Amino acid sequence: MSFLRSLLFLLILLIVTPPFTLLFILVCLPLSHHTRLRLAQPWVRFAIGLVKHVLGIPYRLIGAENLPERPVIVFAKHQSAWETLVLQEIFKDAIFVWKKEIRRLPFFGWALAMTPMIEIDRGAGKDAIRHLIEQGRSRLDDGYTVIIFPEGTRAPPGGKNRYKGGGALLAAAAGVPVVPLALNSGEFWGRNALFKKSGMVTVSVGPAIDPRGLSASEILLRAEHWIEHEMRNISPHLYHDRHEGAPQTST
Repeated sequence: MSFLRSLLFLLILLIVTPPFTLLFILVCLPLSHHTRLRLAQPWVRFAIGLVKHVLGIPYRLIGAENLPERPVIVFAKHQSAWETLVLQEIFKDAIFVWKKEIRRLPFFGWALAMTPMIEIDRGAGKDAIRHLIEQGRSRLDDGYTVIIFPEGTRAPPGGKNRYKGGGALLAAAAGVPVVPLALNSGEFWGRNALFKKSGMVTVSVGPAIDPRGLSASEILLRAEHWIEHEMRNISPHLYHDRHEGAPQTST
């Protein structure tokens, strides 16, 4: 059944995405970033609907009381492409920091390049950090919530990559709270997996971390501790050290 669901999901996306993105590109050329992002939402909602009802991967949200009412920086666990869709439903006016290589993807990458998403060159070192801080502050000032995957790339379920400090430097420079977020999407939507498994994803939103009086390294450490501790609550069967990474937050 999962095989058929995955095949149908892929087939529908392959049929719908090319004409939508080509129309999106043509229509959006003279429009502002805010308008472009709004015009992209019908495709996002359509894709999320396919994920929920065709793939059979809905989600439950923990910590809804921690959802921000103003622009923030979200530090999210990254396990699959699932969160690049669904987090746009959870957070209003959300944009992502993405690697420039995605621009090369036919249709999807071309359309994404026209949105206010923040593109970085991961091989540019300090220049990439400066670009992230400059563009991130500008997007926050424009009212966007900036979603960052601090591990830089997808981690397998139960796994962890080194947390990188670019997002924390942005938070310290902008004076904007960081909202940590944990999820277990990779248990159902594996990295580079063509076929997905049905199941309920858990998304947990933590209390905001106030950057005032904290260094970038302290901001990063508090976010990392909360996320990794919460991952052990979400997926205890994948961790042997359930109490490692006790949460440290400041509001």
